[in-house]
Amino acid sequence: MEKIILVRPDLSYADEILKYKKEFLEEEPIINGSAGLDRFSTIEEWLKELEKRSSKDTVPEGLVPSSTYLGVREKDNYIVGMIDIRHYLNDFLLQTGGHIGCGVRKSERRNGYAKQMIKLALEKCKELKIEKVLITCNENNIASENSILSCGGKLEDIRNFDGKNYKRFWIDL
Repeated sequence: MEKIILVRPDLSYADEILKYKKEFLEEEPIINGSAGLDRFSTIEEWLKELEKRSSKDTVPEGLVPSSTYLGVREKDNYIVGMIDIRHYLNDFLLQTGGHIGCGVRKSERRNGYAKQMIKLALEKCKELKIEKVLITCNENNIASENSILSCGGKLEDIRNFDGKNYKRFWIDL
């Protein structure tokens, strides 16, 4: 398994972020763990949004402060995924979103990258003084469930939201 590092997105990754976005959207309508990358037409707009979301003073209404990272394969500086860490939970995140949202591009799945990215994100959560981390996944997403379990996740329950069932796992830090 190749080593992954978490990197804050910036314009130096713009071309690679666009390639990541294109690949992800060929298969799925939403890019998990990307803080809404799928809704922005330019990388510059998305980076401005990430800056807003990073602070309690500027986070858009209804959201909580978060930190978004690129999961970059160290050997070739290739983006294999993205991960978003929410600094605390609101009611919505407590039900379905959790502290960590993670996505891995389809061509890089089943290589252990999600597990690595979650472990690195848990270190960031410790820095944020989060003591208990909630991570959720769709009930039928076995790959995500296995990644969460391998990082110490303990299933609390399954909750229905908007007609979808979400498994909720807690990790004590």
